Amino acid sequence: MSATSVAARAVAAPLILALDIGSSSTRAVLYDRLARPVAGMDAQAPNVFRIGSDGLAEADPDALLDAAARCIDTVLAQADKLAQPIGAVVVDTFVSNIMPVDADGRSLAPLITYADTRNAADADALRRDLDERTVHERTGCLLRTSYWPARLAWVRRTQPERWRRVARWLTLGEYLELRLFGRCRVSFSVASWSGLLDRHRLVWDAPLLDLLGMAADQLSPLVDSDEPLAGLTEPYASRWPALCAIPWFPAVGDGAAANIGSGCTGHQRIALTLGTTGALRVVQPANAQPLPPGLWCYRVDRSHALLGGATSEGGNVYAWMSESLRLGDPAAVEAALAAIPPDGHGLTVLPFFAGERSPDWAGNVQATLHGLTLGTTPIEIVRASLEAVAYRFALIEQRLCGRPDCDHRLIASGGALQRSPVWSQIFADVLGRPVVLSAEPEATSRGAAVLALHALGYFADLAHIPAADGVVYEPDPARHAIY
Repeated sequence: MSATSVAARAVAAPLILALDIGSSSTRAVLYDRLARPVAGMDAQAPNVFRIGSDGLAEADPDALLDAAARCIDTVLAQADKLAQPIGAVVVDTFVSNIMPVDADGRSLAPLITYADTRNAADADALRRDLDERTVHERTGCLLRTSYWPARLAWVRRTQPERWRRVARWLTLGEYLELRLFGRCRVSFSVASWSGLLDRHRLVWDAPLLDLLGMAADQLSPLVDSDEPLAGLTEPYASRWPALCAIPWFPAVGDGAAANIGSGCTGHQRIALTLGTTGALRVVQPANAQPLPPGLWCYRVDRSHALLGGATSEGGNVYAWMSESLRLGDPAAVEAALAAIPPDGHGLTVLPFFAGERSPDWAGNVQATLHGLTLGTTPIEIVRASLEAVAYRFALIEQRLCGRPDCDHRLIASGGALQRSPVWSQIFADVLGRPVVLSAEPEATSRGAAVLALHALGYFADLAHIPAADGVVYEPDPARHAIY
């Protein structure tokens, strides 16, 4: 199996339709039984968040579902007769989102996304009132703005009338199921991103629900990712007859799917994602060890946990530098960056342009650039900033592993590293680990498809499903010693 797509005439049935609802776009991709994308069978539509200066970050849930439906329409039209061997539909979404609905399942407000920080005061209050370490160990999540406890406390405090009208709180994946099937559940994977799931018992966390004044039936029933629904309701049954009676698996978190799709299913392959922001994630047996401070622990499924950390800094730092310093031609910038030796600029950068998440979660800190002289060049500032981002990942990696003799590799995805060989080499040299660029162009949707194929019995073990790798950046011992 590799990233190479398979022609329609050569597919191995059954096919899996994977729907990947991300923060920037939605993709629908058709995969065959060997987890290969079918050539010419994919569609994409942009998604839009509403961003406000007060910390607002919302999305229109119906617009997101409409984009998803149009992507499905396109892929089914592309597939034509090939749609008949489709054996299942699987979904992944950006996670830690939430929305209120009334008793009839109608949305009462926009979808609040993980990036919304209007609840910062409520997160602070929860940390004053509760022992965060205890909550962290129980739920795998900290009491921060990204998670539901602070989010729900904010709604209750600022919108009391709406709070009283809410019948249930749903995520985007549940809202999709509700529209398609008239009922919905939530996977352990998606629920684990909420901060309200007891990760040891896989039930909604009673102490936090009591604190928030909520009942468990205001949240959806919990299921594993291998428990599908079937039987579309109208108008979708008529719109997609080829998908009407087949299993639709519950949504999983996009980060979990990305690990699986890039072959990062154990400690030997740790996923490093660097897009606008970043993350470092490792799949391990559920509850394998005490939770390291500052990291989160989500779920892939009942048996597999996803341990890691996320950063607010990533490609956004490079983009800000490129625009603000007017760097010009990317190829010339790469060549100039490569000419600067490790730490050869005399600068110290704290790259907190968007605050800090893992490992210390100081959300209100700001970026700092120290050591400027009249001789400092723009390229030196960029090089120092790229090194600084890599240092942040090194802190997370030390908490994930902490063993200098470990032989794991970092499997990298995301446009920021794909576009910059210099930055990829900096990561390898700073962390002292091989950095392997993933050759899977759609690792997230592929991972969702792999989970469906595993549930259907075509793959016995997630660890035995290879993924395509690309360029390898080996660490240089001398540069690593300098860093």
